[in-house]
Amino acid sequence: MVPEGKYLMFRNRLEKVYKHRAKLARRQNISCYRLYDRDLPEFPLIIEVYEDSIYVAEYKANHDLCDEDYAFWLDASLDMLEQVTGAPSERIFCKRRERKADRQSQYQKISEKGEEVEVGEGGLKFLVNLHDYLDTGLFLDHRMTRDMVRKEAKEKRFLNLFCYTGSFTVYAADGGATSSVSIDLSNTYIDWAQRNIQLNKLSGPAHQYIKGDVLQVLPGLKDEHFDLVVLDPPSFSNSKMMKDFLDIQQDHVELIHLCLQKMTTGGILYFSTNLRTFVLDKDAIKASSIKDITRATTPFDFEGKLLRWCYKIVK
Repeated sequence: MVPEGKYLMFRNRLEKVYKHRAKLARRQNISCYRLYDRDLPEFPLIIEVYEDSIYVAEYKANHDLCDEDYAFWLDASLDMLEQVTGAPSERIFCKRRERKADRQSQYQKISEKGEEVEVGEGGLKFLVNLHDYLDTGLFLDHRMTRDMVRKEAKEKRFLNLFCYTGSFTVYAADGGATSSVSIDLSNTYIDWAQRNIQLNKLSGPAHQYIKGDVLQVLPGLKDEHFDLVVLDPPSFSNSKMMKDFLDIQQDHVELIHLCLQKMTTGGILYFSTNLRTFVLDKDAIKASSIKDITRATTPFDFEGKLLRWCYKIVK
């Protein structure tokens, strides 16, 4: 059983971070942010605020609780969250998840409710699903990276690889990209990306979507065509829909060079990976410049947490 004093520590921690981060979010006009990230080992939770809803992802932990004690622990944790944030219980959504090596392996459906919530970020709108998937559809840690893409996008041809729900494409289109191509292996996420574009009244023939394996589709795209590219692949993927498996540590140089071949001289590639042990083979990459922008793209609600690496690569 978790000692009573630990519950008090958890509540105090929640109150402290909620007061601080809610204040910062209001100042920055941010309505979706991470509130808590496994700060205490007895409470291995990730808690995110999506406007008037709260998303809770529970990571399986070796806390050795029996079923009865576990049920008490979870109910008490959620009750404290409700009391601290003021969110009604029906707007708190809790998911259990295992630790995974990469994002793509988390994209599995666990419910069939199909209820989506419209939220705002950066003056734009996005659909998130707090019921059905282990990820919501909007990676909050790339909030600043998306804004960088928007600022670079004017009159650029944009390519979004492993596009997921297309948030980078929405930002690029809003920033004035003349065209975009978004590629993902999943029909679900290609459809989601299109609906996010439509939600922001940015859809049109200039924005194309390709359902397919990036490793197979990318070589067939026109060379030296794109001015701005986002590459945010899984750390590892062996999906049965892919011809080959992907190991980003082993394959990143080849994948980055393949992107550079499709880019105009001076074009910008934003490359990100959430493999925490990742080491960029900088000497092997033939580019004009490579800059580590991990810290520069880490929002206030992720400070002190190394969740992913991010690089700005210029051809």
